[in-house]
Amino acid sequence: MDLLIKLLNIQSVSGDESPMTEFLIQYVEKRKKSWKVKPEMFFGEKFHDCLLLKFGKPRTAVFAHLDTIGFTARYEDQLVPIGGPEADVGTSLVGNDRLGPIFCKIKESEEVIRHDFPRAIERGTRLSFEQNIRIDGEFIKAAYLDNRLGIYNCLKICEEITDGWIVFSTYEEHGGGSMPFLLNFIQATAPISQALISDITWITEGICHHQGVVISLRDKMIPRKKFLDRIVALAEQSGVRFQLEVEGIGGSDGREVQHSPYAIDWCFIGAAEDNVHSPNEIVSLADIDAMVALYLYLMAHL
Repeated sequence: MDLLIKLLNIQSVSGDESPMTEFLIQYVEKRKKSWKVKPEMFFGEKFHDCLLLKFGKPRTAVFAHLDTIGFTARYEDQLVPIGGPEADVGTSLVGNDRLGPIFCKIKESEEVIRHDFPRAIERGTRLSFEQNIRIDGEFIKAAYLDNRLGIYNCLKICEEITDGWIVFSTYEEHGGGSMPFLLNFIQATAPISQALISDITWITEGICHHQGVVISLRDKMIPRKKFLDRIVALAEQSGVRFQLEVEGIGGSDGREVQHSPYAIDWCFIGAAEDNVHSPNEIVSLADIDAMVALYLYLMAHL
């Protein structure tokens, strides 16, 4: 799990994804010669902090967002949430401003979130949860498994696929924003008609640990049933253990695929976690393995 641990230790709060992007560019450049197909890479200011990898003749794109939830430093020790962090009093936060590294905790306050750092933190500084990775025989527990596991899954796919787009997007945790220009570029360069969303979903009354990767039949958005039926049929053929999710809330980059002007089918597929958006997200190791295995099968057969 060395790769996943490296990913978990990189800060990449929404709007400040460049540290993760730089790591991924270096990772791909170093390893792409050993993959079955050497991808064409697209990145730079034209793409902000996004990264696109084009393998062969794509039919399908896999999207994984690079960003995490966190906080922005305001004034008078105030913190403004980015996305929807779940943090109690005493939760440890880390970051950096021009005066140096920051280690602080959330302190008790009646009306707003405040930190206890002994000096003023430069306005606009982004803070994230202090990382604490714990792995046993069954689970991994850490901050930001959402969506470090989605990124990890994509990098494992890169080793095997011959045709497809692997796309790393930004801003997903705070309303999206990069998907429209990414989709425009993909459709102008090597168009696709189907997409998979490599992300992490929730443990609920119908979704359990150790029961396999989750295929989401709907969240707030409703993908096209004809495509979902095809995904489920392929999942059954694969022999990989999976679960079917039905929710009425929540969203992902799939929302922007559905809202785009392009006729692209999509499906959210990912492992399920408990303690969502907290410093102690927890995911089954067996479900992570199932996620990677199903994506490899789907990318070979879709």
